[in-house]
Amino acid sequence: MAVAIDSPVSDFEAPATSGKTVKLSDLKGQQVVIYFYPKDSTPGCTTEGQGFRDQYAEFQAANTQVFGISRDGIKSHENFKAKQSFPFELISDKDEAVCQLFDVIKLKKLYGKEYMGVDRSTFLIDKDGVLRQEWRGVKVPGHVDAVLAAAQALNKG
Repeated sequence: MAVAIDSPVSDFEAPATSGKTVKLSDLKGQQVVIYFYPKDSTPGCTTEGQGFRDQYAEFQAANTQVFGISRDGIKSHENFKAKQSFPFELISDKDEAVCQLFDVIKLKKLYGKEYMGVDRSTFLIDKDGVLRQEWRGVKVPGHVDAVLAAAQALNKG
């Protein structure tokens, strides 16, 4: 079953950069931002990741962990993370299990061809593992600011 606002998010476990495995239940007590993006090292995804990188200290100050996630493999993620100096981990979801949980695989069009791809989406989960906010079909400009403001407000709440 896909996630829903004000409902607990089902626990998941997935491989991430730095040899880590991210398990949602291990993050209880902290807020979690998970942002889904289509592909490593592409212009929009790079800009979005840089936004989270540049405001990472503010997210940390708001008791919020940040994770990027796509269907790319760990090797691609490690290269992308190193090149962009991301201070957060990137999760690899090759089998799309987490993508399915968050219902972010959508029919997309590029140059007249249709394909199933990741819809750029971000989710804010509270310290008890409950989904509090979601952004779907994200446009990159101004997005990280909106997510940070929501994380800060939730942390004060």
